[in-house]
Amino acid sequence: MIALKEMGVPENQIFIDKVSGKNFERPQYKRLLRKLDSNSVLYIKSIDRLGRNYADLSEQWRIITKEKGADVVVIDMPILDTRREKSLLGTFISDRILALLSYIAENEYRTIHQRQAEGIAAAKARGVHFGRMPLPLPPNFNEVFVY
Repeated sequence: MIALKEMGVPENQIFIDKVSGKNFERPQYKRLLRKLDSNSVLYIKSIDRLGRNYADLSEQWRIITKEKGADVVVIDMPILDTRREKSLLGTFISDRILALLSYIAENEYRTIHQRQAEGIAAAKARGVHFGRMPLPLPPNFNEVFVY
Protein backbone atom coordinates (compact mmCIF):
# COMPACT_ATOMS: atom_id res chain seq x y z
CA MET A 1 0.00 0.00 0.00
CA ILE A 2 2.76 2.42 0.95
CA ALA A 3 4.70 1.90 -2.29
CA LEU A 4 1.56 2.28 -4.39
CA LYS A 5 0.54 5.46 -2.58
CA GLU A 6 4.07 6.83 -3.07
CA MET A 7 3.59 6.26 -6.81
CA GLY A 8 0.47 8.43 -6.65
CA VAL A 9 -2.11 5.65 -6.89
CA PRO A 10 -5.35 6.77 -5.17
CA GLU A 11 -6.38 4.42 -2.36
CA ASN A 12 -9.77 3.75 -3.98
CA GLN A 13 -7.91 2.37 -7.03
CA ILE A 14 -5.78 -0.11 -5.09
CA PHE A 15 -6.98 -3.70 -5.44
CA ILE A 16 -5.95 -6.19 -2.77
CA ASP A 17 -6.81 -9.86 -2.65
CA LYS A 18 -6.67 -11.70 0.65
CA VAL A 19 -6.30 -15.07 -1.08
CA SER A 20 -3.13 -16.75 -2.35
CA GLY A 21 -1.45 -15.45 -5.47
CA LYS A 22 -0.82 -18.98 -6.76
CA ASN A 23 -3.37 -18.44 -9.54
CA PHE A 24 -5.50 -15.69 -11.04
CA GLU A 25 -8.86 -16.87 -9.69
CA ARG A 26 -8.96 -13.93 -7.29
CA PRO A 27 -12.00 -11.64 -7.00
CA GLN A 28 -10.13 -8.33 -6.75
CA TYR A 29 -7.79 -9.26 -9.58
CA LYS A 30 -10.78 -10.04 -11.82
CA ARG A 31 -12.35 -6.72 -10.82
CA LEU A 32 -9.10 -4.91 -11.65
CA LEU A 33 -8.85 -6.65 -15.02
CA ARG A 34 -12.37 -5.51 -15.96
CA LYS A 35 -11.40 -1.88 -15.26
CA LEU A 36 -8.19 -1.86 -17.31
CA ASP A 37 -8.14 -0.19 -20.73
CA SER A 38 -5.64 1.48 -23.05
CA ASN A 39 -5.50 4.56 -20.79
CA SER A 40 -4.65 2.52 -17.68
CA VAL A 41 -1.34 2.13 -15.89
CA LEU A 42 -1.13 -0.88 -13.58
CA TYR A 43 1.35 -0.44 -10.73
CA ILE A 44 2.61 -3.61 -9.06
CA LYS A 45 5.01 -3.66 -6.11
CA SER A 46 6.86 -6.73 -7.38
CA ILE A 47 6.15 -9.29 -10.08
CA ASP A 48 5.46 -12.08 -7.56
CA ARG A 49 2.62 -9.97 -6.15
CA LEU A 50 0.88 -10.35 -9.49
CA GLY A 51 1.43 -14.10 -9.73
CA ARG A 52 3.85 -16.94 -9.17
CA ASN A 53 3.08 -19.38 -11.98
CA TYR A 54 5.30 -18.89 -15.03
CA ALA A 55 2.72 -19.76 -17.71
CA ASP A 56 -0.20 -17.97 -16.02
CA LEU A 57 1.87 -14.86 -15.32
CA SER A 58 3.01 -14.67 -18.93
CA GLU A 59 -0.56 -15.08 -20.15
CA GLN A 60 -1.92 -12.39 -17.79
CA TRP A 61 0.89 -10.02 -18.82
CA ARG A 62 -0.14 -10.56 -22.44
CA ILE A 63 -3.80 -9.91 -21.64
CA ILE A 64 -3.00 -6.72 -19.71
CA THR A 65 -0.50 -5.27 -22.19
CA LYS A 66 -1.75 -6.58 -25.53
CA GLU A 67 -5.50 -7.21 -25.22
CA LYS A 68 -6.32 -4.44 -22.76
CA GLY A 69 -3.55 -2.16 -24.02
CA ALA A 70 -2.69 -1.05 -20.48
CA ASP A 71 0.79 -0.20 -19.32
CA VAL A 72 2.44 -2.03 -16.43
CA VAL A 73 4.93 -0.59 -13.96
CA VAL A 74 6.70 -3.02 -11.63
CA ILE A 75 7.92 -0.76 -8.83
CA ASP A 76 10.76 -3.04 -7.65
CA MET A 77 11.99 -3.61 -11.21
CA PRO A 78 12.09 -0.30 -13.11
CA ILE A 79 13.14 -2.03 -16.33
CA LEU A 80 9.64 -3.56 -16.35
CA ASP A 81 7.89 -0.30 -17.15
CA THR A 82 6.01 -0.65 -20.42
CA ARG A 83 5.49 3.12 -20.63
CA ARG A 84 9.17 3.72 -21.31
CA GLU A 85 9.95 1.95 -24.55
CA LYS A 86 7.10 1.09 -26.93
CA SER A 87 9.38 -0.06 -29.75
CA LEU A 88 9.80 -3.66 -30.82
CA LEU A 89 13.12 -3.82 -28.97
CA GLY A 90 11.58 -2.40 -25.77
CA THR A 91 8.73 -4.90 -25.93
CA PHE A 92 11.18 -7.74 -26.55
CA ILE A 93 13.36 -6.75 -23.60
CA SER A 94 10.46 -6.37 -21.16
CA ASP A 95 8.98 -9.71 -22.31
CA ARG A 96 12.34 -11.49 -21.76
CA ILE A 97 12.79 -9.92 -18.33
CA LEU A 98 9.23 -10.85 -17.43
CA ALA A 99 9.91 -14.44 -18.51
CA LEU A 100 13.02 -14.59 -16.34
CA LEU A 101 11.33 -13.05 -13.30
CA SER A 102 8.26 -15.28 -13.73
CA TYR A 103 10.51 -18.32 -13.77
CA ILE A 104 12.29 -17.14 -10.62
CA ALA A 105 8.98 -16.43 -8.85
CA GLU A 106 7.56 -19.88 -9.67
CA ASN A 107 10.80 -21.60 -8.73
CA GLU A 108 10.88 -19.78 -5.39
CA TYR A 109 7.23 -20.69 -4.76
CA ARG A 110 7.96 -24.38 -5.42
CA THR A 111 11.11 -24.32 -3.28
CA ILE A 112 9.23 -22.81 -0.35
CA HIS A 113 6.53 -25.48 -0.55
CA GLN A 114 9.10 -28.26 -0.88
CA ARG A 115 10.98 -27.01 2.20
CA GLN A 116 7.70 -26.67 4.09
CA ALA A 117 6.71 -30.26 3.25
CA GLU A 118 10.16 -31.52 4.28
CA GLY A 119 9.94 -29.61 7.56
CA ILE A 120 6.49 -31.00 8.32
CA ALA A 121 7.63 -34.56 7.53
CA ALA A 122 10.70 -34.17 9.76
CA ALA A 123 8.60 -32.76 12.61
CA LYS A 124 6.08 -35.60 12.31
CA ALA A 125 8.94 -38.12 12.38
CA ARG A 126 10.06 -36.53 15.67
CA GLY A 127 6.53 -36.98 17.05
CA VAL A 128 5.35 -33.39 16.77
CA HIS A 129 1.57 -33.14 16.54
CA PHE A 130 -0.02 -30.43 14.42
CA GLY A 131 -3.32 -28.68 14.87
CA ARG A 132 -5.33 -27.62 17.84
CA MET A 133 -5.19 -29.64 21.01
CA PRO A 134 -8.58 -31.27 21.66
CA LEU A 135 -10.62 -29.61 24.35
CA PRO A 136 -11.44 -31.75 27.40
CA LEU A 137 -14.96 -33.13 27.43
CA PRO A 138 -17.30 -31.83 30.12
CA PRO A 139 -17.76 -34.16 33.10
CA ASN A 140 -21.40 -34.86 32.22
CA PHE A 141 -20.69 -35.57 28.53
CA ASN A 142 -21.89 -39.20 28.59
CA GLU A 143 -25.12 -38.16 30.28
CA VAL A 144 -25.88 -35.40 27.78
CA PHE A 145 -24.60 -36.82 24.50
CA VAL A 146 -26.29 -39.92 23.09
CA TYR A 147 -24.36 -41.92 20.51
